[in-house]
Amino acid sequence: MSTFTAFYDGQQIASGERAEVERTIRDWLCAHDGAVLVFDDQTGRVTDLDYREVAPQGAGRPRLGVKAREVTLLPRHWEWLAQQPGGASAALRRLVEEASRRGQTDRERIDAAYRFMQAACGDLPGYEEALRALYSARHNDLFAVVEQWPGDMARYVGRLLDREADGSGNAPDA
Repeated sequence: MSTFTAFYDGQQIASGERAEVERTIRDWLCAHDGAVLVFDDQTGRVTDLDYREVAPQGAGRPRLGVKAREVTLLPRHWEWLAQQPGGASAALRRLVEEASRRGQTDRERIDAAYRFMQAACGDLPGYEEALRALYSARHNDLFAVVEQWPGDMARYVGRLLDREADGSGNAPDA
């Protein structure tokens, strides 16, 4: 399940699943003016969410959250999928679940932190040094700089890097 985090002026205003973050931002914008930056927690990319109230629609099994979408594969891929227990959809679901359980690689986490820092932290003190430290695996230097940033932003960088993953507080290796 994809999760997202929204910031306004360096402050985290929402975090969670798409619908929850959309609802929180919609409510927040009723009382505030300004631009909200939303990030995909898996990739660190800036993401556009739809803050309007929209009724669910489309093919699939809406009550279960299932949406029909198109997948383009080569004929040999379709042949292999057709031979799998439960058919193509079941095989694809199993493959996606298996891949998502493996989690992100260290490189994917580092790239996610970079994307967030590039989009939201470029004007903060020590930004360039933090990027150099990020990609040269100088974790202590990175977090020494990042900890000077607004608290929510510093915590989010640590979260994207899965700083607590090994219990040591260290970021992943590049």
